[in-house]
Amino acid sequence: MRTSPKKKAKELAKLLRHERPDYDYLKVVFKELRAELEIEIPKKKKTLPYVPTEDEIKRYYDAVWSSKNFQDMIIIKMFLYTGIRVSELVNLKISDVLLNECQIKINDGKGHKDRIVPFPSSFKELLAFFIDQKLKKNSVYLFESSWNKKYTDRGIRKILEKYSRLANLPKNVSPHKLRHYLFTWLKKQGIDDALIQPYSGHESRKSLEIYSKLSINDAQTEYNKHINNFVL
Repeated sequence: MRTSPKKKAKELAKLLRHERPDYDYLKVVFKELRAELEIEIPKKKKTLPYVPTEDEIKRYYDAVWSSKNFQDMIIIKMFLYTGIRVSELVNLKISDVLLNECQIKINDGKGHKDRIVPFPSSFKELLAFFIDQKLKKNSVYLFESSWNKKYTDRGIRKILEKYSRLANLPKNVSPHKLRHYLFTWLKKQGIDDALIQPYSGHESRKSLEIYSKLSINDAQTEYNKHINNFVL
């Protein structure tokens, strides 16, 4: 019968106390102890992340549409069309939207990297109308609260969670899940990773200008071929 973990810990403490051990020392000791006892660290089972199904996304967007909240609608579309991160979305300025090019500039995104993301031409008119409303209110950021302050990460997540409940989804839809849904959907259309990469967020500020000239056009051409078949 095994000694209880607490009792065994006390026994080991008596042996080790005179060594005046610190965390790093104990870490190495127990690593060597595992080796002596031939104990392998069990590998954690990797579970696939929850990705909403097409039907769930339709139900989700129906809930958004039914609310008649124009700004919420634009926020959800922005996530689904661009794969933007929530930290990037809350920092988007109106000046970052290039309506004529159907592109959005992400400045100082994750890892302090810049990039350009496309959006479908079908979204251009709606987005232009939304921006016009914002400019009349002297807004600086694309998405601002009723207090004329940019949204917080938490504020955006609460908006998304509200529609998850209204759509009776099994799990909350987070910004990351919407991002993951877009890239999964694009992969299903047969779009190569190399063409998804330009707007998934892996290019540095230094190489952005060169990359945008060489690859963004190809990526956006491929994006445009398929995005009009998107669920919204």
